[in-house]
Amino acid sequence: MLRKIFTLILIVMGLQTCAYALNNNEEDKNMTRTEICINNFRELFKGEALTNAGDDSEMMAILQKYIFGEVFTIGELNFKQREMITVTSLTVQQTLPQLKAHINAALNVGVTPIELRETIYQCAPFIGFPKTLNALVILNETFKERGIKTPLKSTATVEENERYEKGFAIQNPLYGDEIEKALSGLPDDMGKDVSGFLTEVCFGDFYTRSGLDIKTRELLVISILVTTGNTNTLKSHIEGNLKVGNTKEDITAAIIQCMPYVGFPNTISALKAAKEVFSK
Repeated sequence: MLRKIFTLILIVMGLQTCAYALNNNEEDKNMTRTEICINNFRELFKGEALTNAGDDSEMMAILQKYIFGEVFTIGELNFKQREMITVTSLTVQQTLPQLKAHINAALNVGVTPIELRETIYQCAPFIGFPKTLNALVILNETFKERGIKTPLKSTATVEENERYEKGFAIQNPLYGDEIEKALSGLPDDMGKDVSGFLTEVCFGDFYTRSGLDIKTRELLVISILVTTGNTNTLKSHIEGNLKVGNTKEDITAAIIQCMPYVGFPNTISALKAAKEVFSK
C-alpha cells in the first residue's frame, strides 16, 4: 500500500513538473530575451545576471542574454539535461573555471551528485583519462564545498570476467561490428585488440554503470562529439541516439545547447551531420 501511495505521489509530482514546464514555455513567449535571461540565471546560479559589474560587463551581457535568454529556449530539453550537456562540453574543453560554475548550476536545478559524476565519467572513453581526472578534481572540490560527502557510492554493475559480454550486449544492437571491420587487417591483428578494448572499456566499464540510463549517456556523447568536432563519429552516434529512443528534436536541441561553448562552425557542422542522418 505504501509503495502504491509513493508511486502516486511521484506521478503527481511528475505531472506538476510537466505543467510547470509548459506554463514556463508559454510565459517565455511573452517575455523578452532579457527577462528570460534574468529568470533562467536566477534559477541556475541563484544570483543576478546583467549586473554591469567587472571589467568586461559588455561581454558578459552579450553571452548571458544569448545563452540563458535564447539558447536555453530552443527545444524541449529541461534544465537538468541542459546543464549535463554543458558540463560535458566544458569537461571536453577543460575550461575548468566555467566547469565549476556549471557543476554548481547543475546541482541547483536538481542534477544529483551521482548523475554529475557519471556525466564526467562518460567522457573518459572519448577524451582520455587525464582530462577526465582534471574535471573530477573540480567536481569533488565542489562537492566538498557544498557539504556533499565523498567518495560517492559505487555504480559499477559488472564483474571483471563479464566486461566484454555486458559491453557487447549494449554495443552490438547500436553499432554492430563496424569498428572491428574498420580496423581489420592491421599488423598482428592489433585492430582486433583495439575493438575489444572499445567493447570492454567504453561499453563494458562505462555504459553499464547505473546512475545514468543509456538514453542520457548517448545524448551526452552527442555533446562530446560536437565539442571535439568529430562529425564522422557523431553521425554514428546520432544513429545510436535514435535507436535508444532519443528524438530528432532532442538531438538537435542538444547540439544547439553546445553552441555557446564550442562556437558556430562546430555547431553548424554537427547540424549538417544530423540533417544527413535524419534524411536517411
